[in-house]
Amino acid sequence: MTRSADPALARWGFSTWLDGARGTGEFIKLPELDDVNDAIVSMDGKKMVNFCGIGILGWQHDPDVRTVFAETAANYGLVVGGSRIIQGVSRPHLELEALVAEITGKERALTFATGMLANIGFVNAMSARFSFNNDDGVDNTDTVLVLDRECHWSMWKAAERFKFGRNLIMFDHNDMTSLRSELERLEGRKIVVGFETVYSADGSLAPVGEILDLCEEFGAVSFVDDANGFMVYGNGGRRFAAQYEALRRVTFQMVSFGKGVGLSGGALAGPADALDAFRFLSGTTVFTTNIQPPTAGAIVHVLRRMRRDPSVMEHYLDRVDRVRERLLRIGCTINPTPTYITSILVGANDIAVRVRAEFIERGYLVPMFGYPAVPKNRAVIRLMMNNRLSDEHVDGFVDTLAELKQKYGF
Repeated sequence: MTRSADPALARWGFSTWLDGARGTGEFIKLPELDDVNDAIVSMDGKKMVNFCGIGILGWQHDPDVRTVFAETAANYGLVVGGSRIIQGVSRPHLELEALVAEITGKERALTFATGMLANIGFVNAMSARFSFNNDDGVDNTDTVLVLDRECHWSMWKAAERFKFGRNLIMFDHNDMTSLRSELERLEGRKIVVGFETVYSADGSLAPVGEILDLCEEFGAVSFVDDANGFMVYGNGGRRFAAQYEALRRVTFQMVSFGKGVGLSGGALAGPADALDAFRFLSGTTVFTTNIQPPTAGAIVHVLRRMRRDPSVMEHYLDRVDRVRERLLRIGCTINPTPTYITSILVGANDIAVRVRAEFIERGYLVPMFGYPAVPKNRAVIRLMMNNRLSDEHVDGFVDTLAELKQKYGF
């Protein structure tokens, strides 16, 4: 049994909840790494094959990337020293913002410490009421936010002060009939439609062109969370080329540097006047700091290399395709859209807890997504395969998965 140190906390129920969740195994011990995050990690002195990392190409280990990071740190320091409004940003941030605007085809870009802060800042800016001197201000408190059911938690959190059903509307996942119905009902109001490109829980891909067609038909502003797809697709590669070409029509695009680039931070790209206004209206540019300067410099280096040689990502995606084929051969139920995010259905929460524990016992750190990331008793193994994993590592994982699948019947 656990008990909070402060008796005043008893009414919040944390200790009671933890007692139950630890008893069922659903409150898991979080990974604590002894050394660097990589394809192989060390936990409590034991080497583990790591399928949980999101930096899919392993750029953080590239010698040239590390050199750029160190040189930028020497020139610009480790911190920005304050929020953008107070302290400003450094040259690496400006270079990164110009490059993101160029890549996305937008007029301007604005960097944030994380993609989540970019999302929260976007919703806040698009629904703010503000004036410097009581004249010529903005009042967008009548904004209606229409979100795909599966949008990231950060979007729903950002819209927490909205009233569901009145100015916060949900449409069925990737369902254009549902979206059209909502837009017809809301016609004439100030609407922002939000969706993702690649959804993190199930690996599905949005019908980008169809969504933007509806936005243009009904005069709605469009916003896409491209955290999972940025620089994975649309950089000259053959996969999902039509969707990513259509993406250039979106009004606002949020990108994250955590997946394809494998470093920290995010950015918003869009019309210049709006992005300039967001510096004051987002909140997350005013009340917190930006990406570390050396990280911004390293991101610029990686983006330029990825643009010069798209084959690096294409070879990785070829490898993912081969892994998906093997999963199907052993009878796994996986997401039908062949993105690099592969969700393997496990099902019941109690089985998911035991499967994860057995993987750890056998030396594999495997990401198990349960509620609230996915619906209850629809737990999945959610893979973003690290390209630094060897074929032997992948073979061992698939063989272990086949054995556990047989044992637990999922």
